[in-house]
Amino acid sequence: MSLISVAHAAGAGAPQGGGFEMVIMLAVFAVIFYFMIYRPQAKRAKEHKNLMSSMSKGDEVLTNGGIVGKIAKISDDNDFIAIELNANNEVVIKKDFVTAVLPKGTLKSL
Repeated sequence: MSLISVAHAAGAGAPQGGGFEMVIMLAVFAVIFYFMIYRPQAKRAKEHKNLMSSMSKGDEVLTNGGIVGKIAKISDDNDFIAIELNANNEVVIKKDFVTAVLPKGTLKSL
């Protein structure tokens, strides 16, 4: 028996027709991706957008950097707000960096 006939006999390989299973597996991964990654992130983004639009002057807020203060001014045209830290200090930040609107009286209890 020659080497060429042995190699030719071993060339059968795996059976064909695995395309439908691959499509089902990709669909399952897409559903998992949607429910575990995209949907919660979209929900958080929507909640944060609602939070930014509902802020008003006098609200007590917490920023990403951990700064707690009261909103002194809101600029609608360029998305910046001025946060009053105390009677003498004011900080200007983008609205995007506000993580939470705190209940009234939080600053006095700190």
